[in-house]
Amino acid sequence: MKNTVAYLLTLLVFISFSLISCEKEITVDLPTTPAKIVVEGSIEQGQPPIILLSWSQGYFEPTNLASLSDMYIRDAEVIVSNGTDTVTLDLVCTDDLTPEQLEQAAELIGISPEVLTNLQLCLYTSFNPVIWGEQNKEYKLWVNRGEHRLTSTTKINNLVYLDSLWFFIPNEDPGDSLGFIGGFITDPDTAGNAYRWYAKRINKYSSNYEEVDLRGQQKDGGFIAPIGSVFDDEFFNGLNFEFAYYRGTSPNSTKLDDTNEERGYFKRGDTVVVRGCVIDRGAFNFISSLEDQIANQGSPFALPYNLQSNISGSGLGAWIGYGAVYDTVICQ
Repeated sequence: MKNTVAYLLTLLVFISFSLISCEKEITVDLPTTPAKIVVEGSIEQGQPPIILLSWSQGYFEPTNLASLSDMYIRDAEVIVSNGTDTVTLDLVCTDDLTPEQLEQAAELIGISPEVLTNLQLCLYTSFNPVIWGEQNKEYKLWVNRGEHRLTSTTKINNLVYLDSLWFFIPNEDPGDSLGFIGGFITDPDTAGNAYRWYAKRINKYSSNYEEVDLRGQQKDGGFIAPIGSVFDDEFFNGLNFEFAYYRGTSPNSTKLDDTNEERGYFKRGDTVVVRGCVIDRGAFNFISSLEDQIANQGSPFALPYNLQSNISGSGLGAWIGYGAVYDTVICQ
């Protein structure tokens, strides 16, 4: 026994010294790639086009409010055409907005008003209604900035209405209060339709959340799309289709119900506005590949995904037309 212990100790010391003697500092030169323009653009029927432009950023570059603010591009020429009218968009910054306009902009973009204010964000849009979204129309986008030339085309498809929506608790336990929202849609008899789901809780936090200073605040400031928010009609073309969704979470949210057992669930007593959107194939491919990347982030076993951008030229991102319908579910 003593000999065995001595042998193991000797072996351990030998391995330790071997590892120390083999230690060598390795410097890896990461290749640098030229910055590209990232486009985050959308247009919905009855709404103006909204375009955010920023520079792509290296993985190891610092991220803080100052660097995020510097990423956004404020000196580009942005043009949108619907085939009849062509309009150069105006640059509008958060500093120029009234509190009411800031709330509206936050909801359109999906960013809280506080974050918008801190970022001093600027976007490209137009108050000219001739270029606002219409059903069954294509919209072409041009972005010019220095030597960068970007183009993209998207379409607002005809609306597909939500047949019905309901709140349900999976285990049907009368003592449980957490559940999901289900619905029906009737898919048109044309292959290739694609959809995206959003939801927003418009009721306010009760006194149960007083200890974290949320009482009286609306639960969601904008519409939130959960991971897996897009689907197409590959398996139900022309049919009445049932679906269900969990509750999405805003990025980096620290709210109590986004970090405890209520995460991902709607709750009895919630009033939820659902935004159901039809999107074209380019938008579907981009969002689907983006959500795959987010879902697999950090997994060493995940397959690599390339974002399927619908932006042509020296740029990334997407220009998306939304045909949006809205309905309300009272969870009870």
